[in-house]
Amino acid sequence: MKIALVHDQLFEFGGAERVFVVLAKIFPQACIYTAFADKNKLSAFAPELTNRNIKTSWIQKIPMITRIYSPLRFLAPKIWESFDFSNYDLVISSSGWYMCKGIKTKEPTIHISYIHHPPRYLYGYETAMQWRKYWPIKIYGNLINHFLRMWDFKGSKRPDYIIVNSQETKRRIEKFYRRDAMVIYPPVHIPEHIKDTSFKGKFSGYFVTVSRLQKAKHVEIIIEAANKGNFKLKIIGDGKERKYLQTIAGPTVEFLGNIPDDQFDKLFAGSKAFLFSSVDEEFGIAPVEAMGFGVPVIAYKSGGLSETVEDGKNGFLYDQLQSKSLFQSIKRLNALSQDQYRKMCLDARKESEKYSEDHFVKEIEKFVGEIANKSK
Repeated sequence: MKIALVHDQLFEFGGAERVFVVLAKIFPQACIYTAFADKNKLSAFAPELTNRNIKTSWIQKIPMITRIYSPLRFLAPKIWESFDFSNYDLVISSSGWYMCKGIKTKEPTIHISYIHHPPRYLYGYETAMQWRKYWPIKIYGNLINHFLRMWDFKGSKRPDYIIVNSQETKRRIEKFYRRDAMVIYPPVHIPEHIKDTSFKGKFSGYFVTVSRLQKAKHVEIIIEAANKGNFKLKIIGDGKERKYLQTIAGPTVEFLGNIPDDQFDKLFAGSKAFLFSSVDEEFGIAPVEAMGFGVPVIAYKSGGLSETVEDGKNGFLYDQLQSKSLFQSIKRLNALSQDQYRKMCLDARKESEKYSEDHFVKEIEKFVGEIANKSK
């Protein structure tokens, strides 16, 4: 089959982009389409894509597009409808906030869309930018979002098949798009060298979180808990909220910024638990990655986290988005015996193995194979 892959953008690299990189590995001959891309960012975060045939849209020609693409999101319909996929047998779109699921295809071309989430800014979920805070932006945003919401619903009808990354996202697809979807959990890097003997049940060490430092991630809750409990906390990640978060952080909090993948072994080896406070997370790759190293997760009970974290087994879930509620879960962890803690580490590792890259590849290949056979 002649295959094309489509992704929202290749400029910022988060969980959706990591999923797309694996999709690109599965289909090494596929041509890649995207709204815009940054070659330097590709080289740094996805070097395996640098030699691929990548076709960007006409918006790539706009000066400083990587700085103004958010306010220009009203152009998304024109971007995706400008591509021609008539020469392809199969198109797989990897769609999130920039809505590339809205591409147009015609029979006999088959369109499968892997949807990471419906655009959060269109449906009332928290976003990285608090755009409702400033009234000129609020007026502008509400105006264009009204029309984008209508187009997004229209675009959601265009894929022949929809795959989603969690049961939480499946529920949102049913609610906002009135469509069914198949769940294939995203690929998570699970270190193969971590064995049972690695979990010595150490009941000491620091706490860690890995997150974009954005408002919707609510890292301030974790920092407040660290200040209150006077425990060591290492924060990995960067973002617009970093300066503010540093002003409220106590002496036990350390900001490490973005670190190379090969440093995570050492980081998680000395950590007691992974803390997470994001709201309405569709899946949550970072907590599952931590579990891959045998690290229990303490997370806010929101979105897809209840699908991967079972309270009292491989971590704890807290009900209120407050440092007090998080700290109560930390106390529950501290109350475990060494044997109970070691078992929680083992259960965390076992849970993570359900979301390995190999599992994702097999599920995608199986799904595409079945669709291909149907079309014959």
